[in-house]
Amino acid sequence: MTRIAFTMIGGKNWTGGYNYLINLARLLSADQSRALTPVMFFGTDVDEEDITPFAALNCVEVVRSPLFNRSRSFRSLLTGLVTGADWRVRKLFRTHRIDVVFEVAQFFGFNLGIPAIAWIPDFQHRFLPHLFSKLGYWKRDIGFRIQVLGKREIMLSSEDSRVSCEVFYPSSRGRTHVVRFAVPPKGVIVPAAARALADKYGLPERYIFLPNQFWQHKNHLLVVEALTILRRRGQDVTVVACGSQSDPRDPSYFPRVKAAIDSSGLSSNFILLGLIPYGDLAPLATASMALLNPSLFEGWSTTVEEALSWGVPLILSDLDVNREQAGEAAVFFDRHDAQALADALAPANLSSPDILFERAAKAQAFANERVNRFITDFHALVQQAAAKRR
Repeated sequence: MTRIAFTMIGGKNWTGGYNYLINLARLLSADQSRALTPVMFFGTDVDEEDITPFAALNCVEVVRSPLFNRSRSFRSLLTGLVTGADWRVRKLFRTHRIDVVFEVAQFFGFNLGIPAIAWIPDFQHRFLPHLFSKLGYWKRDIGFRIQVLGKREIMLSSEDSRVSCEVFYPSSRGRTHVVRFAVPPKGVIVPAAARALADKYGLPERYIFLPNQFWQHKNHLLVVEALTILRRRGQDVTVVACGSQSDPRDPSYFPRVKAAIDSSGLSSNFILLGLIPYGDLAPLATASMALLNPSLFEGWSTTVEEALSWGVPLILSDLDVNREQAGEAAVFFDRHDAQALADALAPANLSSPDILFERAAKAQAFANERVNRFITDFHALVQQAAAKRR
């Protein structure tokens, strides 16, 4: 049995990271082979409500220590760079018999003495540098370079990211591994229950679902333009958006989106729900005509992966990674062209909800295949990393 250390990923500002971690922990907990034991190391500054879902899982151990508080992250990095390892963290890992460490936006030292896997979610700063401050850009880029120089096994979520990694950081070649994450199916959702929840939110019979946090690269303003074009055509299309309305890199982004909606007179066509309970996403998606992701950049979209597991039709921006992830299950449009998005949205509005629920029932086997591949590939990578210690 291999014991693998995880630390907190994401949080209030990046719910996708947190959801990734809890999803992975649940899959490892449910894995009958019990080949991997997740040990979750959380700071004492982490909310108890964020830790409870992990503590409730079988075969998942939770350790709380101030060594993993966010206020200490820079000190830990500096110690690792100057002395070769954050020796206090290393001692704690050894106390808990850790075989492999899973690093995300962290670096515990060149001489940690324990094999490490560095998960790099994406290279957004390289493709959209204007969305980062100079400090933010170089902090991110230097972090990736240090992990590559630290001889970590590099875990990536797509072939698209693997190619980018090896172009931007050539010394990573030979240590890059594609592990495409997947989400387990939530079971067949009863149409009446899904519709009842949509009614509770006051949603129309036909709508397109956009469950993305309001960060600038998510491209919500293009949706406003597309809906304006559709209105001029006399086509009444409704998009329902949910997600955090705070962009830590650009606090002005959501107010600009809201102002654009209001000034265009689209408040009834672009409905904003804010941050909703995670459990409401699946029924609201399956009650919709399609799920929309107009993003300018993705690493491997959680919302797309979840929609695939629910059998919901997809309307996606023309990113290479979106094509890799969704294939023929999606309609693609030029992410810079509001006219193209308007064309993609119009036919989706005419779909039949009954057909969508049928697709949801058929998506279970497909999702299970993707989950099995994810766990198999993750196991293989962990075992490969652990073998270095031996």
